[in-house]
Amino acid sequence: MPKNKGKGGKNRKRGKNEADDEKRELVFKEDGQEYAQVLRMLGNGRCEAMCIDGTKRLCHIRGKMHKKVWIAAGDIILVGLRDYQDDKADVILKYMPDEARLLKAYGELPENTRLNEGIAGGLEDEDEGAGDDYIEFEDEDIDKIYFYMNFEMAIDCVLKQYVTSYIDDFLT
Repeated sequence: MPKNKGKGGKNRKRGKNEADDEKRELVFKEDGQEYAQVLRMLGNGRCEAMCIDGTKRLCHIRGKMHKKVWIAAGDIILVGLRDYQDDKADVILKYMPDEARLLKAYGELPENTRLNEGIAGGLEDEDEGAGDDYIEFEDEDIDKIYFYMNFEMAIDCVLKQYVTSYIDDFLT
């Protein structure tokens, strides 16, 4: 029987992100780099991002970040521009939400940039226009909705009874 010569399987992949809370030094852009905000994920290690210079670019997530750093729509990233392809770039770094806020405070990001702060999306800051994707209903609106739903169900029930009685009369 062969001897086990090392770690294998899925168990070696588990439990690696224990030191995720560490603060890291804020990385600013250099020549040939640009800040961008992810518009949508395309799959296959690619995403579409709007760079701060106003250009929409197809970004490739490099292998070091692949399956280790999860990028979602709305995240702020640092991309390396390509000299030979202006419409493509390579993702160098993903900024955490607190780092993105610092970049905005330092003036590196424009003031009109909306930062995505996780699932909540900054709902506590209602004065900044955060949470525009959510609809708020008053109690009266909810009552009206329930009334119309019940009214519609009652009409459907009466209509079904009328149609079935009409069909029964027609067949007899």
